[in-house]
Amino acid sequence: MSYLKAKKLSELLISKGISIAIAESCTGGSLSSSLTSIPGASNYFNCGFITYSNESKISMLNVDPDSIKHFGAVSEKVASEMAMGAGNNSNSNLAISVTGIAGPSGGTAEKPVGMVCFGFYVDGSVTTTTQFFSGVRSEIVSESIAFALTELSSKIE
Repeated sequence: MSYLKAKKLSELLISKGISIAIAESCTGGSLSSSLTSIPGASNYFNCGFITYSNESKISMLNVDPDSIKHFGAVSEKVASEMAMGAGNNSNSNLAISVTGIAGPSGGTAEKPVGMVCFGFYVDGSVTTTTQFFSGVRSEIVSESIAFALTELSSKIE
């Protein structure tokens, strides 16, 4: 299913001449992989940042350390900064960030396993959303990727 969503997004990106960058934490490169598995990815895929650690979010994406300290790595604030960093550092028209808790541990009452924050950078401005997925780790990652691909397509259609 994600292959078809990735294919649809790739066709939209190519038809509109849009380049994309991806900043991933909890998906660990899987979102980038889903897009680069489509033939012709070099026409739209600029780069992917796999920023699993807080340090890499700060150094590679210019996330403010105070944002992580005050809001946590899994927050819309950090997702926004990750998306902005990916867009700005890659000169891409479109960027997405994904940061969440895939489990099986690491969740809290405020931020349960399955909570995933997304940032969407479109031509210099960022919007964010938080989604709650369920299942085991691999299912949460798959659901995150499917959501991201669908949302990206809707933002450029």
